[in-house]
Amino acid sequence: MLERLFRLREQNTTVRRELLAGLTTFVTMAYIVVVNPRILSETGMPLDGVLFATCVSAAVATLIMGLAANYPIALAPGMSLNAYFTYSIVLGRGVPWQTALGVVFLSGLLFLILTLTRVREQIVNGIPDCLKYGTAAGIGLFIAFVGLQNAKLVVAHTGTLVGLGSFSDPQVQMTLLGLILTAVLMARRVKGAILIGILATSLAGMARGLSHWPSHLLSLPHPSGTLLKLDIAGAAHLGLAEIVFAFFFVDLFDNVGTLVGVCQQGGFMQGGQLPRASRALLADATGTIFGALTGTSTVTSYIESASGVAAGARTGLGNLLIAALFLGALFCSPLVSAIPAYATAPALVLVGALMCQSVSHVRWQEFSEAFPAFLTVLATPLTFSVATGLSLGLLGYTLIKIGSGKWREISGLIWVLTALFLLRYAWLAIE
Repeated sequence: MLERLFRLREQNTTVRRELLAGLTTFVTMAYIVVVNPRILSETGMPLDGVLFATCVSAAVATLIMGLAANYPIALAPGMSLNAYFTYSIVLGRGVPWQTALGVVFLSGLLFLILTLTRVREQIVNGIPDCLKYGTAAGIGLFIAFVGLQNAKLVVAHTGTLVGLGSFSDPQVQMTLLGLILTAVLMARRVKGAILIGILATSLAGMARGLSHWPSHLLSLPHPSGTLLKLDIAGAAHLGLAEIVFAFFFVDLFDNVGTLVGVCQQGGFMQGGQLPRASRALLADATGTIFGALTGTSTVTSYIESASGVAAGARTGLGNLLIAALFLGALFCSPLVSAIPAYATAPALVLVGALMCQSVSHVRWQEFSEAFPAFLTVLATPLTFSVATGLSLGLLGYTLIKIGSGKWREISGLIWVLTALFLLRYAWLAIE
């Protein structure tokens, strides 16, 4: 049955490898089980309800991705989108969180319509190759930067924006230990090297007293605080069309960028296009609708899925385990939250290194291809946004093709996207 569903032999993989890679992805992104409820609870949403919504929406969307699209990409409520939901919409504009959930629901419905009409698939497949390679590398640098921040190896600095952390910090020392251990294991081609590194670093930190075992292992879910509390009617006639568009826009290109980057790293792209793209995009659309109904912000593909791909994932089989673990996290959230940031940071840095390999496929001798790729690679980590990196790279692609007299190489889709991006940045300038 597994062979028929996931075509393991065709992808030259095994059940053990896929499940191990799925476990690696879950451990790397398990922080969302704790972080998302903490952020959304600042709006007044019950923390227990958000925890339930986070785990259930992640499980549903990840399961759809694995079964329908057969890609090893996990989904969960997006970090940038939960911050936008909390700080910009609810706290910034004074919109009730129930109404904001209604906005998320409407944006998810729009995702679903555009997915079923294959518009989103055309966007994924219409992105030029240089931007696909640049996005993969940009996400790699983004992941590594997040890892270095989590480990306090990179810290804020008033004079230079960022600076080097203190090596006297025990958490920095543990991160360096985990980084060296995991890198050596990967260089020696040890299966499950990333997962071994995460677990070993966690245990070593606990032995040093830097983190602790949870006081209890089990807790019961309490969904009633947010389940079906969304206000769709309020979202529909409060003049929130621009907020719906903002959610739609950010998630569309954040998700597209993540899909393209991770799939490029895994070798899933064929002739510059992503097979079964509509099925893959169906996962975040359904997950977003389901998340709004249960009580969380927009669901999107996670760049941490690259850690599972690096660990050998080639099919959606591991997604079954990831979904089961998210559901299990409903009852074991104290155990999940015991994995410290300094233990997952080395995985993010090393996965970032692997993803940067994609820049070797950029035609650097052709400057009209090289510059947009470079701009995407550079902007993604510096703006802390996959969507912004991709949008700036695409604008650079269009402008340099026009300026160099190669405008015929610009497809109709790229013209449309360029116009939309220009309108977006013009709107941001006015705002």
